[in-house]
Amino acid sequence: MKRIVFAILTISMMGISSLASAQGKYGADSAECIKYLSYYKEYYKQKSYDEALPNWRKAYQICPATASQNLLIEGATLVKRLITKNAKNAEYKAALVDTLITLYKTRAEYYPKYAVTAYNNLGLDVNNYVKNDPQFVYKTLEEVIATNKGETKPSLLLFDLNNAIELYQNGTIGAEDVIGIYQRNNDILEGAQAKDEAEAEQNKKIKDDMGSLFASSKVASCETLVELYGPRIAADPDNVQLATSVVKTMSITEGCNDNDVYLAAVTTMDKMNPSASSAYYLYRLHGAKGDVAEAISYMEKAISMAESQDKAAEWTYELATFCYKNGNSAKAFDCANKAASMDAAWAGKSYFLIANIWASTKCGSDEISRRAPYWVACDYMAKAKAADATLAEDANRYIGQYSSYFPQAAEAFMYDIQAGQSYTVSCGGMRATTTVRTNK
Repeated sequence: MKRIVFAILTISMMGISSLASAQGKYGADSAECIKYLSYYKEYYKQKSYDEALPNWRKAYQICPATASQNLLIEGATLVKRLITKNAKNAEYKAALVDTLITLYKTRAEYYPKYAVTAYNNLGLDVNNYVKNDPQFVYKTLEEVIATNKGETKPSLLLFDLNNAIELYQNGTIGAEDVIGIYQRNNDILEGAQAKDEAEAEQNKKIKDDMGSLFASSKVASCETLVELYGPRIAADPDNVQLATSVVKTMSITEGCNDNDVYLAAVTTMDKMNPSASSAYYLYRLHGAKGDVAEAISYMEKAISMAESQDKAAEWTYELATFCYKNGNSAKAFDCANKAASMDAAWAGKSYFLIANIWASTKCGSDEISRRAPYWVACDYMAKAKAADATLAEDANRYIGQYSSYFPQAAEAFMYDIQAGQSYTVSCGGMRATTTVRTNK
């Protein structure tokens, strides 16, 4: 019965407000309106909320919404106090929540400058006070987000996703609905303009929480995402917005970044909005799949677009290592030399790598030609420890190991060479001039 009474009161208020708007700020009975506004206000100022309430109710009945924005703002405070006091009376509490919603929507309608605040407060309070009706909370939050768009309070985006997941779990909505909600809310949050560093940090935390919530919900298995997005990416391969959504969603789904749909989406992002980071990511993806030539091509693109010389040198060294591990010694040698010349910070590691490249190179058919690469390897190990003292211990260990492969003096004599003599080694697409060394 109380819910019915409050509903009638709400409808009456809306009707009276519409009529009164044509009769002046305070409506047809302006004297009574002003009187009860004054009565409740005096009690409200003194924080005598119980005494303020009946006078506020009377003002709410008599006055149009145009009479005072505070009638709606302070009314919301009084109604929220009633909700808290009557938390165990489900029917009365529901009626009070209905009234609270009407207050917020009335404020948004008559005071549009504050509509965003009114709707954000509406979302927060419905989420706080309605605990056993996820569908109602979800519907309300969706209305708030649709209205406020990019000005939606970030926490509401998290609450909305949480309720959507609960509805998915009880079979009310589908996985695709939840995926769409996560993507939209994530996009809104990424575009949010924080007023200060603290707010920016809070927004980041909410974004991380949304990602964790979505991932832990298991709403979207990798198989579901591949099935859902595969045909879309194939049908619209240049849709960068779609591709970005696919990458974001698959990135937080366990074990879902090694499939062709994910690779196609990242490729679209790089094609439509090329960047060093997207090219580098494609290098990693193709490398993991064993597509060596593709991986090298994307890494070279990333290096050419790197934001700094330091980053370019770092990636050039990484490319040298990748080429070495995949059997392309000449390319690895070339990249390592470039990295050393680009940034002294990478010289030691680059020389260390070049040394191992030479040591693993099979060269020539005679005994001297086969052993000559170890001379070059030791030269580069010496350069490595000179450039980076932290490499000295490992470099000395390798020098000792590689030196054991030097030819015997008698053996060198048979080929008309001797220790101290200059010698040029050329094989495997590499060339270096070194000094002959022998073992006794």
